[in-house]
Amino acid sequence: MDAISPKIEPEKNRETLTSNAGQDRPSREEAEKAVHTLLRWIGDNPEREGLLDTPARVVKAYEELYSGYSKSAEEMLGRTFDEVAGYDDIVLVKSIPFHTHCEHHMVPVIGHAHVAYLPNGTVLGLSKIARVVDLFARRLQTQESLTAQIAAAIQDNLDPKGVAVMIEAEHMCMSMRGIEKQGSTTMTTTFTGAFKNDPDEQVRFMTMIRMSA
Repeated sequence: MDAISPKIEPEKNRETLTSNAGQDRPSREEAEKAVHTLLRWIGDNPEREGLLDTPARVVKAYEELYSGYSKSAEEMLGRTFDEVAGYDDIVLVKSIPFHTHCEHHMVPVIGHAHVAYLPNGTVLGLSKIARVVDLFARRLQTQESLTAQIAAAIQDNLDPKGVAVMIEAEHMCMSMRGIEKQGSTTMTTTFTGAFKNDPDEQVRFMTMIRMSA
């Protein structure tokens, strides 16, 4: 399986573009009008009873679904723990459920992330790993970018000996439209540091993922 290495500089550029986009952010009223227009465009009547409050509901839902734009990995991963009693082996949080939205069609991508790192004197609170997955998932994404962003955020903020991320997901843009192949999944991986340079560490990571609970 080929590893998809994180592209640190392009991702930072993407963060800058995302941040700058907020400077001319439309108002809530403009967003609701846009939903109203889409309802008309698909052929429904936004004035009928069942759709009267839909524009407001959609905008409110978007605030939650795309809340990752208002958060930063640096703040989320800022606190670490030094008292690890000399522990320096793999820390793995596997089967972290997530949902994101494809940046090409804005339809759901649903899957699980497996995230591991090799400590370099400090460790993260385990919930922080799940939170950083959620942070990047709550943005428009490609699976490749999501995988790389998670790995880069942990590598940059924790400075471990290495990070490994695997994502397995089903894309609704393949299941609901287009080729309409339900049940097919896509797998992506990113390795940094020791995981990238040592095939044995990659094998250990894969083996631990596949071990039964």
